[in-house]
Amino acid sequence: MAKKVKLTDLVLRDAHQSLHATRMTTADMLPVCDKLDKIGYFALEAWGGATFDSCIRFLNEDPWERLRRLHAKLPNTPIMMLLRGQNLLGYRHYADDVVDKFVDAAAKNGVGIFRIFDACNDPRNLKRAADAAKKTGKHVQMAISYATTPYHTKEVYADLAKSYADFGADSICIKDMSGLLKPFEAYDLVKAIKSKVDIPIEIHSHATTGLSVASLMKAAEAGAEILDTTISSMSMGTSHSPTETLVEIFKGTDMDTGLDIKPLLEIAAYFREIRKKYAKFESSFLGADTRILDSQVPGGMLSNMENQLKEQGAADKIDEVLKEIQIVQKDCGYIPLVTPTSQIVGTQSVFNVLFGRYTKLTQETRDLLTGKYGKTPAAPNADLVKEALKQNQMEEAVTCRPADLIPNEWDKMEAEAKEHGGDGSVEDTLTYAMFPKVAPKFFKERANGPVSSDSFVVAKASSGANAAGGNYTVNVNGTAYNVTSGPAGDTMSINVNGTAYNVSFGAAGAVQTAPVSSGSVELKAPVAGTLLKQLVADGANVTEGQTVIMIESMKMELEVKATGNGPIHFSAAAGTAITAGQVLATIGSGAPVQAPVQAAPAQGAGTASAAPAAAPSGGAVINAPVAGTYLKGTVAEGASVTAGQTIIMIESMKMELEVKATVAGSVHFLVSPGSAINAGQALAEIK
Repeated sequence: MAKKVKLTDLVLRDAHQSLHATRMTTADMLPVCDKLDKIGYFALEAWGGATFDSCIRFLNEDPWERLRRLHAKLPNTPIMMLLRGQNLLGYRHYADDVVDKFVDAAAKNGVGIFRIFDACNDPRNLKRAADAAKKTGKHVQMAISYATTPYHTKEVYADLAKSYADFGADSICIKDMSGLLKPFEAYDLVKAIKSKVDIPIEIHSHATTGLSVASLMKAAEAGAEILDTTISSMSMGTSHSPTETLVEIFKGTDMDTGLDIKPLLEIAAYFREIRKKYAKFESSFLGADTRILDSQVPGGMLSNMENQLKEQGAADKIDEVLKEIQIVQKDCGYIPLVTPTSQIVGTQSVFNVLFGRYTKLTQETRDLLTGKYGKTPAAPNADLVKEALKQNQMEEAVTCRPADLIPNEWDKMEAEAKEHGGDGSVEDTLTYAMFPKVAPKFFKERANGPVSSDSFVVAKASSGANAAGGNYTVNVNGTAYNVTSGPAGDTMSINVNGTAYNVSFGAAGAVQTAPVSSGSVELKAPVAGTLLKQLVADGANVTEGQTVIMIESMKMELEVKATGNGPIHFSAAAGTAITAGQVLATIGSGAPVQAPVQAAPAQGAGTASAAPAAAPSGGAVINAPVAGTYLKGTVAEGASVTAGQTIIMIESMKMELEVKATVAGSVHFLVSPGSAINAGQALAEIK
């Protein structure tokens, strides 16, 4: 006999991760928590996944403080978190002592239900986190990462569920992160699992392919006790099935959720307005996209990939990337696509499309191929494994539990966190452990307070263009100035201490500046991102094809080369955000050589500055293949290197990449560790 169905609402985590690249702020969550807490949900998923990363990387929020504040506002409803087994919330495996510390701290700060999964569905990667969660006394839900490949069958999944039950799981989740679960297959899968385990089953399915509502219904018919949904105004597309829809479907049946539709509609109205703030991050996959039945891309991965490709000026390559993902997934052993494997496969696919298939293997791709993430469902491409072993300087792939090779690291993390600005707390140490490249900047800037979602809003007039008379901040050489706009398409000239600048007003609130010049050529940003540095001095004579600027986009570095000959004058400063097509410099006899003297900055506007980069002085220049962050040189300054030797490590799209010497000689580094870099930026020279 069917039981009443319970619902978990995902609006505070996976909904905005899937729709808006995880940008929702805590300030936009708290006002509606009182209403959410009174609904009667099984749980509210509100933490874990990509929220931790997004908090410190983009929002200047302490993720632990978010958890505590949400817990205080939700006294009657358990907070569920998504935990990546031995990966926790990072992109590598952690030592067992770090896993224990993280789970204990999460429970103490407010997590009531741990949903634990592993991208490889390797039980060895789950047991330590499950044991730690059991010790806290909280609900332990173990998840099956669902994929449709020749190596994933309902019998395999049922056996996996049995092993989870043997671990002491309180419930099982079928985690369909890409919307691949079909209705009748959902029914059969639940029946198969129920034949092996006697604990509740929860179904998690994205709406991307249009299957999710029917699949949830059939799963409930088969005996699934809990369904994941999202309040309607944050549902569908890459998100999830609407909460109200499922409530109404089951109403009056023996599976009736018992939830009241009226307060749900009030919550929907609240998020309908909140959603407007995040329009700039909105995924374009708002209907049903059946391409995903082939590419198997998760909802959260889709919205992030779209934003990354937009920032690179390569949004038109999304179809190529989706097709490439299928090839990379197969070559990596038919791995399910869920964090971190979705990021690994997705980034590798982007690199394959941009640079040629497997010409640049990320460190994480190599680790996946060599067993450092666990056993893959099928054997990976043997030739790729051979290459990955070679690049990793390994004789053979890892066959044991990967974490067995990681010595305890808590004491080391604690010392490093303090050294990089942490306050000495367990929480700060864990923040550093998860994201050691991002945390130091967050620790330094945390006192400035969280980013406001109001800053995400792009002003538009009713006609779709900028209204005349609007006030904008224009950034000129790193200094902000207040400007009153004209209509979209208009260009005005402003004079800053004797130097004239053109200001153009775009249709979506964009304001760009460029020096007024004659007889010169403009050097424009190929993609949106951050200007990392100029590689030559302002006013220097440059030649066509010379790399003069480095930008960062999609967490990768790109070079910008001179498009003409003559003196160069920069119109954007290092550290500033740039848009695709923005004028970064002018080159030629008509370009002003001397940068303008700084005038009084706009009220409340900050300035961005960075020390000028060292310029190449005649050696073979080693350029960044993509935009991102310069992590470190792997050899000493001045060391003798050979052609093909790895000399630099960079991070791009959350993955690590090696940069190799192109010639033999003595290496001189041009960038400091931790610097943001652009694709094509000169990182070193070899003489």
